[in-house]
Amino acid sequence: MIRATKRRRIAFFLLCDILIFAFSIYFAFLLRFSGDIPEIFIPGMIYSGAILLVIKIAMLWAFQIYRVPWRFFGLNESRKITLACLLCAGIFFGIFLSYEEIFAPFPRSVIIIDALLSAIMVGSLRISKRALMDFKKAKNGKPCVIIGSTSKTLQILKGLKSGYANYYAVGIVDGRKDLVGTYCDGYQVGHKDELKSYIEDGVKSAIIALKLMPNELKELYDELDTLGFKDIKIFSLIGQKNEGITDISIEDLLARKPKDLDSAAVESFIGGKVVMVTGAGGTIGSEICKQCLKFGAKELIMVEHSEYNLYQINEATNADERNRLVMLNITHINEFDFVFSKFRPDIVIHAAAYKHVPLCEFNPLIAVQNNIMGTKNVIDLAKKYETKKVVLISTDKAVRPTNIMGATKRVCELYALNSNTNSTEIVAVRFGNVLGSSGSVIPKFKAQIAANEPLSVTHPDITRYFMLVSEACQLVLQAASIASGGELFVLNMGEPVRIADMAKRMLRLSNKEHLGIKFVGLRPGEKLYEELLIDPNDVATKFESIFVTKSQSYDIDLLNSQISDLLQSQNDAEVEQRLKLIVPEFNHNKNRN
Repeated sequence: MIRATKRRRIAFFLLCDILIFAFSIYFAFLLRFSGDIPEIFIPGMIYSGAILLVIKIAMLWAFQIYRVPWRFFGLNESRKITLACLLCAGIFFGIFLSYEEIFAPFPRSVIIIDALLSAIMVGSLRISKRALMDFKKAKNGKPCVIIGSTSKTLQILKGLKSGYANYYAVGIVDGRKDLVGTYCDGYQVGHKDELKSYIEDGVKSAIIALKLMPNELKELYDELDTLGFKDIKIFSLIGQKNEGITDISIEDLLARKPKDLDSAAVESFIGGKVVMVTGAGGTIGSEICKQCLKFGAKELIMVEHSEYNLYQINEATNADERNRLVMLNITHINEFDFVFSKFRPDIVIHAAAYKHVPLCEFNPLIAVQNNIMGTKNVIDLAKKYETKKVVLISTDKAVRPTNIMGATKRVCELYALNSNTNSTEIVAVRFGNVLGSSGSVIPKFKAQIAANEPLSVTHPDITRYFMLVSEACQLVLQAASIASGGELFVLNMGEPVRIADMAKRMLRLSNKEHLGIKFVGLRPGEKLYEELLIDPNDVATKFESIFVTKSQSYDIDLLNSQISDLLQSQNDAEVEQRLKLIVPEFNHNKNRN
């Protein structure tokens, strides 16, 4: 069916072009002689017309003009047709000079007149059908207004005309005064203040064609939402995460985009090094792995206890030849020792940990073994094999912890920051939630929306800090690049976000506000507010998003003894009691609120 349609299209174009080329030479002679062709020139006209027709058809075929469907005909094809016709004129002129007696008498100016007429008529035939198709499709779907007069706008309009999305444009607005009143593909650009009039006319859809920072996008989205636009989309260029006309995601609105991301610093730190990443298949670990490969790691030792997660990160990095896949539980010291002795890593980034607060509350013994023993094994083996730098990934929940997970991570910080040697620099980097991480609130809300269920929020006033995982991980590597050992770095996560507000926004983005929000009470160990990460006394670094905070010194021998006792705990009460000996500020919130 498709081949038959293609053959019919080619046959149609060939027939039309043959007629056009036959008439174009005649019209060229008419123009040359002001509408009255002397009989003596008619033989030359016929001979030249026949030769030019064959040359033009062959040249258009060589330029693949006959393979272009109506809907794809554009400026590039118009240029090809013009070039083909001019080349035909040049070829014929060469033939004419070689066999001038055959055509004589023959006015040479006809050659260029014919070329121009042929290009105009062949192009006009194709453009006329394209224009008719665009006109027919112009009002299919829902009316929408496009925000911004940019190169993206032209792509949106082209896509809408070709039926890419179920919309048709009724106008373009822009807040930049220098663009108001100009024309974009036939639309006069109006001022953004005109948006209200579109709402009054019944237009409820808007497509954003501007490149905006997350805070700017949030501000524009709120403005459109307040005005009454119910269907708000954004256009992303090819090569970005989402391509084409897509929904605005909650990640788009919450992302912070730090201005001090320094690829050169990370490349200098990672490039040419053997890097080990524990917890390589987790949200943080997998992004760290991707960035280490991107910034030129010599070898990447991916340590992960989950077979599936290890498989996934290897696939996500296209099974890079630098990948070394190690399926291992890092609490198994002997097997882990063998891995260190085999690969001798220059840098270890320790991201492996149990991080889900309620699960750690229900399994405190396992949380202690995995988080604290695992971290101790990493640090002890790194020192044994003289790894140059160890980076511990920590959390805001380690600040005055109220849950088992946070307390274990604080113990990990204390052990790491008091274990430096001359040959091994050990640092910790503390930050808040990353957007979309496994087990976090955003994937949970998305699943509830997909299931048409109300969104479960623990408390109306609960807040959290958020950052994109890619940006958080690059800042972690940047912090490590300037570390000298013993520092506790803190990432500036910006302002905290009310989870209830985020839930409402996600419902609006999904056009499912009717689902509503259900408040279920704080879970065991959960804080209402995470501690403010950046303290006025923290020391700034050369990167504005990275600070160094104070961390108490701790006798490492005493800490080793206390950890040994902690790991021998027989029940949950002993775990809590021994954690409080190491972390006196641990105020365990066991009950729901």
